[in-house]
Amino acid sequence: MLTKDLLFAPARKNQLSLALSLLAEAARRLQNKNTQQWAFWINPPAHKVTWIKEGFAAGEFYFVYTKGELVGMFRLLYFDEKYWGHRKDRFDSAAYVHSLTVRDAYVGRGIGALILQKIERQLKAEGIAIFRLDCMYENENLCNYYRNQGFLPVEVTEIDGVQQQLFEKNL
Repeated sequence: MLTKDLLFAPARKNQLSLALSLLAEAARRLQNKNTQQWAFWINPPAHKVTWIKEGFAAGEFYFVYTKGELVGMFRLLYFDEKYWGHRKDRFDSAAYVHSLTVRDAYVGRGIGALILQKIERQLKAEGIAIFRLDCMYENENLCNYYRNQGFLPVEVTEIDGVQQQLFEKNL
C-alpha cells in the first residue's frame, strides 16, 4: 500500500460514535499489550468526550480510508496549548497530531507510518515547519516507534495526571 492510496476524509458530526469506537478499539489493543495508554477510552469520562466533540466541531478529525475501507483516524491541530502550552516557535508554524489510530485489522501493515508520511507531506506543502505529537511517557514501544519515524523527544509534561512525552520533527 502506498500513501497515495490513503484518503483523508474530514469527519462528519454524525461520526462521533465511530471515532469513540476506534479509540476504544485501540485502548483494548493497548491493554492487551500491557500498557494503560488510552485505557480511559474504553469507558471515557465526560471531559474526554467533550474534547473529542470540540475537535469534531472545529473540523480537526479525519478518517483514513484505503480502497474504500476505513483503516484509521487522526486529529490535526494548528495550535495545541493543552499539551504544548503557548509557544513562540523559532519557525512560528507547527501542527499537532492527536488520536492517531489504526484499526485492529490493519495493525502491523505499516499504515501508521504511511499516515504520518502523508500528513507530513501535506504540512510541508502548507509551509508548516514543525510536526508534533505525543504519547504516554511510560509507553516505551510507542516512544520508540515515533523516534523511528524521525520524531525527537522534546520534553515530558503532565496532562490529566499522566506524564506525556512530547515529540517533534522539523520539516
